[in-house]
Amino acid sequence: MKKFGMFRGYIRLIIFAAGLLIGIQVPNFTDQYHKRVDAHLTEAKFNISGFKKTANKYFKGNVADLIKYYEASSDPVFQADAKSVKSIYFRVKMLLKELVALNQTWYSKAYHVFCHSNEAIFNETLAQYSYTVPLNQIAIAWGIGFGFFMSLLIELFLMGLWNITQLFFNRRFNKVI
Repeated sequence: MKKFGMFRGYIRLIIFAAGLLIGIQVPNFTDQYHKRVDAHLTEAKFNISGFKKTANKYFKGNVADLIKYYEASSDPVFQADAKSVKSIYFRVKMLLKELVALNQTWYSKAYHVFCHSNEAIFNETLAQYSYTVPLNQIAIAWGIGFGFFMSLLIELFLMGLWNITQLFFNRRFNKVI
């Protein structure tokens, strides 16, 4: 019986250590996601910059009016460009919203990345993610918190399973006797 208790203790340590290592990755992943959003925004702003200059010159800086002008044109080249400009314009707006969401508290940032992020950028970040073990306060807090949460959750699950098993066997043996 003592050996089982020692084994159970080691299992708890392994679960806690796994949770710690997973939790430490949360701030690093959100940071890499944030950097990727920023890089995409820089590129999108560069792509729209020429159209922005045209909008500044002819439409008081309103790119949406430039797009409407292109769409209303009878020239098929302008109409085709309207789709491209519109796509870039909405991408810049979406990326700016992402940056606003990412410039919040550390827990809001994590919640946004894992629950409301841009799916394509999230998958891109996940595919290119480089695992590290940062030693800063936020990473350590995430690691300890996640490790504790995983340990507690699994412990509660196993205790519940044990209690259900005991209840089942006690009822079964009481009927036999």
